[in-house]
Amino acid sequence: MAEALLFASREPVGEAELAERLPRGSDVAAILEALSAHYAMRGVNLVQVAGKWAFRTAEDLAWILAREQVEERRLSRAALETLAIIAYHQPVTRAEIEEIRGVSTSKGTLDVLLETGWIRMRGRRRTPGRPVTYGTTEAFLEQFMLASVQDLPGLDELKGSGLLDSAVPAGFFVPVPDDSSGLHEEEDPLDQDELFDFPENDQEPQDDSTG
Repeated sequence: MAEALLFASREPVGEAELAERLPRGSDVAAILEALSAHYAMRGVNLVQVAGKWAFRTAEDLAWILAREQVEERRLSRAALETLAIIAYHQPVTRAEIEEIRGVSTSKGTLDVLLETGWIRMRGRRRTPGRPVTYGTTEAFLEQFMLASVQDLPGLDELKGSGLLDSAVPAGFFVPVPDDSSGLHEEEDPLDQDELFDFPENDQEPQDDSTG
């Protein structure tokens, strides 16, 4: 029954949702563990995504489907850098993103990321001007096959993959990401209408130089 529910669902399914659909008293955790082990060496795997469960093509077979995939428009370097900063430093404001990147961040860059559904407006910082804070979404975890944002690579992993120079500056560190849905102490909630309208005080810079 659990296998059928997971297979038929278009979205990842949580343990609580499965428990509601399965016979009372079912050990959902044990069922998922057994299914995960059963599919571990098959063409599709049962994996945990954003705290929920879903069937995904086995990573070592992804190349077979490559010809069938529609190539989406690639994100610009500016958008990728902005996304990475939001993922690691959330909740973060646009001014803080610009400080980390060293260049201005255009409204268009944030608009693109909001349209993908990978980032969201979380709240407003309790500082002058009350700038909007940004964080990642479940869609971000699903896109990058992460069980949680804490699975993002740390400093040693980034060095090992060649994404960071092994001789990083003294005091350089990679923050531990936190995408908890609750607002932090320094955040106020957004007004309801702000969930649908991009805030005006985040519209000033034109574009950034990395494009």
